[in-house]
Amino acid sequence: MNEREFADEAVRICALIMAESARTAPKSRGIDDLEIFYIGKERIEEIAKKMEEFASEDKDFLRDANSIRKARGILVIGVNGGKPIGVNCGACGFKSCAEFEKARREERKFRGPNCAFKLIDLGIALGSAAKVSSILGVDTRIMYRAAIAIKQLGIVKSDVLFAIPIASEGKNPFFDRQR
Repeated sequence: MNEREFADEAVRICALIMAESARTAPKSRGIDDLEIFYIGKERIEEIAKKMEEFASEDKDFLRDANSIRKARGILVIGVNGGKPIGVNCGACGFKSCAEFEKARREERKFRGPNCAFKLIDLGIALGSAAKVSSILGVDTRIMYRAAIAIKQLGIVKSDVLFAIPIASEGKNPFFDRQR
């Protein structure tokens, strides 16, 4: 087999290692509310088509839909941020964690409000996964718009999530995108 023949499997293995790096990343107060999923290339077209439905409100959905079509898989990392960690920091916009817990949560593109520390945990997990992709030499980009489509399709239920499409090409297909 040549390398192009096993590239799908190599991407899947990289995604699994990226997922473990995200899982073991530090979490606020040691509370793990992350959700991590791998989506194989068989569902990428479905996600890209869903992204195209949002192009009327943001033309970059179309650009990113074309971009993820070049992926061999997608790692999704999300967090459920509805439970505060109990430090009454106010970063969520409420005076206390008790007030935050009483707030009505609404679904827009994401569900909120969210505990700021949970969002920080998500960012650290995304950074950990991206670090691993760089070390392993796979092409990635953290994407908001692909995550919106994934959430709308009901593939992942997290309150807030991001998608990391993964490819293995001679040049990263997720950069130098056409506007």
